[in-house]
Amino acid sequence: MNIYRTHNCGALRCSDVGNIVRLSGWVNKKRDHGNLLFVDLRDHYGITQCVVDSTSEVFRDVEKTRHECIITIDGTVVKRTPDTVNHGNPTGIIEVQIEKFTMLSYVENLPITVGSDSDLSEETRLKYRFLDLRREQIHKNIVLRSEIISSIREKMRKSGFLEINTPILTSSSPEGARDFLVPSRLHPGQFYALPQAPQQFKQLLMVAGFDKYFQIAPCFRDEDSRADRSPGEFYQLDFEMSFATQDDIFNAIEPIIYEIFKEFSAKSVSPYPFRRIPYDYAMLRYGCDKPDLRNPLIINEVKDIFEESSFAAFVEAIKNGGVVRAIGVIGAEKQPRSFFEKLNDWAKEQEIPGLGYIIYDGEDAKGPLVKFLTEEMIYAIRERVLASHHVTVEKDECKSRVGMAYNGVVFFICDQRKKAEKVSGLLRQKLGTDLGLCSDQFEFCWIIDFPMYELDENTGKIRFSHNPFSMPQGGIEALESMDPLEIKAYQYDIVCNGVELSSGAIRNHLPNLMIKAFEIAGYDAKTTKEKFKGMFNAFQYGAPPHGGCAPGIDRMVMLITEEPNIREVIAFPLNQQAQDLMMNAPSRVSDNQLKELHIKLDLPPKASLE
Repeated sequence: MNIYRTHNCGALRCSDVGNIVRLSGWVNKKRDHGNLLFVDLRDHYGITQCVVDSTSEVFRDVEKTRHECIITIDGTVVKRTPDTVNHGNPTGIIEVQIEKFTMLSYVENLPITVGSDSDLSEETRLKYRFLDLRREQIHKNIVLRSEIISSIREKMRKSGFLEINTPILTSSSPEGARDFLVPSRLHPGQFYALPQAPQQFKQLLMVAGFDKYFQIAPCFRDEDSRADRSPGEFYQLDFEMSFATQDDIFNAIEPIIYEIFKEFSAKSVSPYPFRRIPYDYAMLRYGCDKPDLRNPLIINEVKDIFEESSFAAFVEAIKNGGVVRAIGVIGAEKQPRSFFEKLNDWAKEQEIPGLGYIIYDGEDAKGPLVKFLTEEMIYAIRERVLASHHVTVEKDECKSRVGMAYNGVVFFICDQRKKAEKVSGLLRQKLGTDLGLCSDQFEFCWIIDFPMYELDENTGKIRFSHNPFSMPQGGIEALESMDPLEIKAYQYDIVCNGVELSSGAIRNHLPNLMIKAFEIAGYDAKTTKEKFKGMFNAFQYGAPPHGGCAPGIDRMVMLITEEPNIREVIAFPLNQQAQDLMMNAPSRVSDNQLKELHIKLDLPPKASLE
């Protein structure tokens, strides 16, 4: 028998009444009722109420316990009286009468109140993460994460994927985010890199003849933190398939993701096959490449209508290459004046002068832009933006007397295309949220047909827009004859509720294609062969067509748990400054360690004083 317990703190039921049991755990709560002392004993599995009478010889010892002390108790299981049953706890119909007591670990003052959901600073929570993880919600999150990963592994294996681990120490890549570098002691002046993803290795596994690979892969990127991205380290469901088209990739992963979200959440999940949205369409209609499809609003282009208007600001912008994007919301004409004033203030925060709009109410059209438009223009906008898109604030749709022209408000953004896309996307998101238009479910989609290349805004040079190892649509002919900025790639993102879960691609597996693709992005053949030596050499010996994807584990768990911050689903995350406050990392190392690595520090003045 285990010397510390016969049962865990979530196991006892009515069938155990009369049995003598031993429990060990943390003191979750203690309540003194004079002659009776109640202790809620907690372990990983649950909570059991224990009680001791003031006449008991162990009463004084139990009385001395504090929250989070670790104790062992022996006692008899008894049934609670009907008026004291706790129906919210699986063990709430019984309690244990304490007969023996042992203090295993005494606790003085705690820096965190474990049994409370009170707000704490992130610094305190991460410094004492081992205590923070005792709190009920985050403890459940980590348990759920483990269960999700186990379920993913089972489903991937059943689908014929083989789990293979790839190296952690590898070479630095010239593409992507910043690498974490590891100096080599045996090779002075040379560095390993922690993998940003197992990209090259998983492709090499396909060259090696492994048909379907996967792993729950740790990835390391030296990039800034945000709510849905943890700095430093994150995990993804990394997989690759040989002799696979884009459709094959989608067909393989969609059922697994769908089943995971159905298994671990009570919300409805959009059925597969998931919607496929071309990148250009997403940028036009949603203003971003990771649209939240719970929001029914779409964006329209109305530049052609304003070209002939007398609104000089828009006309001048259009002449200089600008666009005019419009978002219509049926029923929004009922909003108070303050609603429109706040939207104008918001627009100024986005560094645009203001937010143009037209309010359609019956036969009337009003708003700051109406005087610059003809009656025909006003009607054309109504038909294109409102009548063609039946999204209402109210359940009853408000039809005007003119055909299918609905009442509502049309909002306008005019700027250069990239700025207009960004701001109209943010406006779509704000309107959907503020007006309560977003449904409460999981809506998945694929964004497809990404541009192969883009212009670097700082240098004006062409660079890869997404994954440099992607297959261009049209193959070598497209690379040799098309404007690089017009070339599409077999690249795709899977998006859920406005969160990008993964990027993937059908790979460029031909050496001549690889040389040409990198040449367009500014890498000569010698550099390409040197930087991607392992992959380039392997491709010369026969590489099958292959592709894959890598949905983020952390982001999936964050969505399923409905946590707003990714750090709530990671056991030991770094803070926003990429620091581990609990383990004091990163930290200085000794001069001897640096000497072994043949490294001398050249720190900026401020850092040298710290």
